[in-house]
Amino acid sequence: MVSIYELKPKFQQLLMPVVDKLRNMGVTPNQVTVSAMLLSVITGIIVAVNYENRWIYLMVPFVMFVRMALNAVDGVMASKFNMKSNLGMLLNELGDVISDLVLFLPFILIVHDRGISVLLFIGFSIISEMSGSLVQVIGSKRMYDGPMGKSDRAFLIGLIAFLIALNIKVIPYIHFILYIATIMMLFNTYKRIVNGLKGATYEP
Repeated sequence: MVSIYELKPKFQQLLMPVVDKLRNMGVTPNQVTVSAMLLSVITGIIVAVNYENRWIYLMVPFVMFVRMALNAVDGVMASKFNMKSNLGMLLNELGDVISDLVLFLPFILIVHDRGISVLLFIGFSIISEMSGSLVQVIGSKRMYDGPMGKSDRAFLIGLIAFLIALNIKVIPYIHFILYIATIMMLFNTYKRIVNGLKGATYEP
């Protein structure tokens, strides 16, 4: 199934001038990664505090896009300038999970099922990313199988937030949307595990 993640190579090419400029300024990939996480944390707090103001939700799609751009920048910078590190890999994985957590949590305050759908969505987002990352322990490559991978989730939440800001009556249906998205994540988790096992090189 098609995932927005498949557009990443072209997106990275478009960002190449930004990568070069940031590197000329002395910026490191890890600094970019941490900046994306801090931006997400600050945005999540602002939205949670002002959740009754529909205009505040315009921050979400904007920050989701900026975060996606920064995530692409740090990877390109690390590869192009030979700056990959173990710390960078850890920050990448933890930063994504933390960013998702703080950006998704405010929706608990507005969904019509007491937040159950949001908690399931967050929980299986973490499980999905863990399954894609942990297969590296058995010698496989990092798995990004969709549907409803990281980029897809960012697009979905950004779209919901945008519709809320436009005062379109989407709030009564958010929990249904998130339940469907969670089922899709169950499927991508299965795919990541199966494909990870196929690529395994570690022998116990």
